[in-house]
Amino acid sequence: MKRALPATLAVAAALFAANMLAVAVAEAPTVTPLRTISVQGVARVPIGQFDNAAAATATYREGMAGAVTDAQSKAGFLAGKVGATIGAVQSVAEGGGYITCTGGGESSYVEYEGEEPDFGSAPTPLPAPAAAVAPRATGVRRARPRRVRHRRPTAKKATAVTCTLTAQVSLVYALS
Repeated sequence: MKRALPATLAVAAALFAANMLAVAVAEAPTVTPLRTISVQGVARVPIGQFDNAAAATATYREGMAGAVTDAQSKAGFLAGKVGATIGAVQSVAEGGGYITCTGGGESSYVEYEGEEPDFGSAPTPLPAPAAAVAPRATGVRRARPRRVRHRRPTAKKATAVTCTLTAQVSLVYALS
């Protein structure tokens, strides 16, 4: 019996201390997580088909600036839809870019022949597939074509080659 009283007092003191610790943890200020919005900006700017590295880099930077403006516009729109406003930029990531050219002769895809800026790790789009030609069936006789009237050859209109650089940037904004 003499030992039971000190043991009971020790258990009661331990339970009291644990209860006080739980109350202190429950009353501690909580940190609200930062609300953010993540957007991807894209911009397309014209680039010369034979640009050197300096001109291509200047065009790419112009494209990245346009992509940042596009991302800011998207973030403002989305924030307005959820009843918030955009705050400071939390992070910026270069999304890369690529160059496509169209025009020229018979096919619409033309190769870019200038020097490329450092796009980072962006994927390069595949060229448009060429039109498939159906193979001729063997053993099938074709009817002879009627007499063809000869026409004067006409000159094909020259089409200008147009190259476009696409730049992408990802931004994360704080919401308030």
